[in-house]
Amino acid sequence: MAPAKPIAVGISETSAANAALMWAAARANRLHCPLAVVNVVDDRWMAAEVLPYLEVLRESGLGLLKEAGEKATAAQPGLEVSLQLLEGGVGAALGDYSKNASMLVIGTSGHNRGALKDRALQAAATAECPVAVIGDGQSEGRGILVGVDGSREATQAVAFAAAEADALGEELTILYAFTGPNRWIAAGLPQSSFATHVVEEERIVLSETEAGLRQDYPDLAVHAVMETVLEPADALLRAAAGARLLVLGSRGKGGFGRFVLGSTAHAVLTQPPCPTVITRMHKQHDG
Repeated sequence: MAPAKPIAVGISETSAANAALMWAAARANRLHCPLAVVNVVDDRWMAAEVLPYLEVLRESGLGLLKEAGEKATAAQPGLEVSLQLLEGGVGAALGDYSKNASMLVIGTSGHNRGALKDRALQAAATAECPVAVIGDGQSEGRGILVGVDGSREATQAVAFAAAEADALGEELTILYAFTGPNRWIAAGLPQSSFATHVVEEERIVLSETEAGLRQDYPDLAVHAVMETVLEPADALLRAAAGARLLVLGSRGKGGFGRFVLGSTAHAVLTQPPCPTVITRMHKQHDG
């Protein structure tokens, strides 16, 4: 039997990174898998004029890793912890490292030296495994929320969220935010049978998603909600306030293929209301 892939957590000298470390350690302990604590020496420091300071930065990174490893094992005794110092662009380095991880966990704050304020966004865009983004001071809520829109990415997000809710004994809420017909009517267009048909088609997507889950998880409490007023990101942010976990696909059905992180996921990750997981599409390989 192949060894379990570790949960990797990217750390820096921020309170959000510490929250991410504790969240990742608790998850690794619950799932009986190793924890890999990772720190990245930013590649800005590879320039010739600052290269002499690189060894100092490496030593600082190793010290940070050692401290983080001790925190993780103190919080979760018996947890298998490894320490890894990487070099390069923070988002790219973490994304590359994610190939060997079952999940990448990162705090919402930017890199402590200011090089990458959108580190969480870049990691979520480049990672090849699910990415959990953890904010500082997020209290543990109740319930799992997943956003859907009928896309393949959303289908995978639902599968992840349902498995999480079932394992944790939490209720699952499926939220479909759809604002199309309301925009048309607000713009002065008459409410038509076409607009009604569009809404009904979306309701079918939501009900079929709910029915599939009830078949796969008969004991799971599932709530299906359609939001037709708020924009998807706003609806998710409001609904996820107080949730234990929010799950999203990396890109919705309206996204362009060249954008690996959709606008809704991007908007949510700039201000996640609770621990938020971005799932990835499984790549298809030709046989």
